[in-house]
Amino acid sequence: MHKHINLLGVLYLVWGSLGVLLGLAMFLLAAGAAVMAESPLREGTELAAGVTAVSLTVFGVLLVAGGAVNAWVGSGVRRHRAIARLMGLLLALLNLFLFPFGTALGLYSFWVLLNNEGRQVFEAEV
Repeated sequence: MHKHINLLGVLYLVWGSLGVLLGLAMFLLAAGAAVMAESPLREGTELAAGVTAVSLTVFGVLLVAGGAVNAWVGSGVRRHRAIARLMGLLLALLNLFLFPFGTALGLYSFWVLLNNEGRQVFEAEV
């Protein structure tokens, strides 16, 4: 079961890293939209570009925050922290809605973290 727990931690780290990278990409796109909103050459598109910039910034913040939480949980799961197990179960529930990779990660998380052997690993470290 230790191999599965370690793999789950690595998967959360990778999933979190992808979230952070996507969030940073959203920030770059938001910067481009903000430049378009301020450009004197693009008259009539200020409102649309401004709304796009704000929306992309909000999504970027959410992606970076979610990615950081996933990476933190992955690190904690690899160290067999009890709080990381609980947070992993919460994230597994949220990840179920991110088809297809989040769904697979969520189901695998439930299997590893709710398994009796996996539960004992986290309780033994307390």
